[in-house]
Amino acid sequence: MLNALSSPLAQFDSKALDLDCAAAAREIEDAIQRIVAHDLRRQGVVLGVSGGIDSSVCATLAVRALGPERVLCILMPEKENSPKSTRLGTLLCEHLGVTPVMETITGPLEALGCYERRDNAIRRLFPEFGPGWKQKIGLAGNLLDADRVNYFTLTVESPDGERQTSRMPVDVYLDVVAATNLKQRIRKTVEYTHADRLNYAVLGTPNRLEYELGFFVRGGDGLADLKPIAHLYKSQVYQMAAHLGLPAEIQAQSPSTDTYTLPQSQEEFYYALPYDKLDLALCAYGRGASEEEAAEALGLTVPQILRVYKDITAKRRTSARILRNAHLVQPVSVGDAA
Repeated sequence: MLNALSSPLAQFDSKALDLDCAAAAREIEDAIQRIVAHDLRRQGVVLGVSGGIDSSVCATLAVRALGPERVLCILMPEKENSPKSTRLGTLLCEHLGVTPVMETITGPLEALGCYERRDNAIRRLFPEFGPGWKQKIGLAGNLLDADRVNYFTLTVESPDGERQTSRMPVDVYLDVVAATNLKQRIRKTVEYTHADRLNYAVLGTPNRLEYELGFFVRGGDGLADLKPIAHLYKSQVYQMAAHLGLPAEIQAQSPSTDTYTLPQSQEEFYYALPYDKLDLALCAYGRGASEEEAAEALGLTVPQILRVYKDITAKRRTSARILRNAHLVQPVSVGDAA
C-alpha cells in the first residue's frame, strides 16, 4: 500500500514510505475480520493499551473492524511506569467508546522478584543504589560516527538528582534485562487470561521496525495470535494515526520504552537511530537500493549507510532467532489445525 514505486529496481527516495492510509486501513480491517472469525475462530480481540502510537492504532483498527463490543482494551500499569501511559490509554478508550479493564501488575511483579532482582544486579555496579533512585539502560556511542562494538551503559540517578553512568558488564546487563522482561511477560499473561475467558484472540502491536529488528520480548510482547501492523514502518503508523483521527496528544507521543524509571527513548535503548531514518534505511535495505541511493534519501554518507546496514543485518538475525519455534528432536504431526 505504498504510494511510491514498489519495484526493487525503481529509484529509491525519501518518499518511499508514503502510505495510502485509506487503502491500508481497509486491508488491515478486512484481515482482522477474516483471521479472527475464520482462521482463529474467536469472538473478538484482546490487547494491552498504553496510549502509545502502536497500540492506539491497533485498537482503533480493531474497533473499526469488529465493533467496540468485541474489542477488550486492558490497561496494565505498575508502580514504575509513567502515569501518562494510563491517562493516554484511558483517553484512547474514551475516544473509541470502549470500556477498558484495569489490571495493576505491581503485585505479581513484586512476587516474582522483578524489582529486587534488577536492583540487586544494579548494586553490583553502583553499591549505593536503593530506594528513591532511578535507572535506565542505553546504547553507547553513535552508530553513524564510526564502527563500534555495541555495548550498553547503565545510568542511575540519586534522589538528589546526581547521575552516574557506567559500562555494563555482560552478567549485569543480562540480569537487569531478565528481571525487567518480567513486565512484558506478565502483561502478556494477563492478556491471554482475558482472551481465554472470552474466547478472544490476543492482538499484538509491533510495527515493522520492532518485528523485523527484534525489539520485543520472547513470550512477552512478541507473543500474539495476530499482529496487524507488523508490515507497517513506524512512520507509516504515525501516518495511519493521523488518518484515523486519533487524539492529538496520542499522535504527538514520541516512541518510548516506558520500562525503566528514567525517561528513555527507543532510539537510546535499542535502535541507535531516529525511527524516521531507520524506517527509510530498513526499507532501502529490503528493496535492494544501492548505498548511494539510500545515503541520498537519508541525508547520510555511504560509510554511514554501510554501518546502518551492518546493524540491520545483526538485528534481523536476532529477530529471526527469537521468533523461531521450539526445536524438536523428531518431527511430531499435530494433524489439521483447521
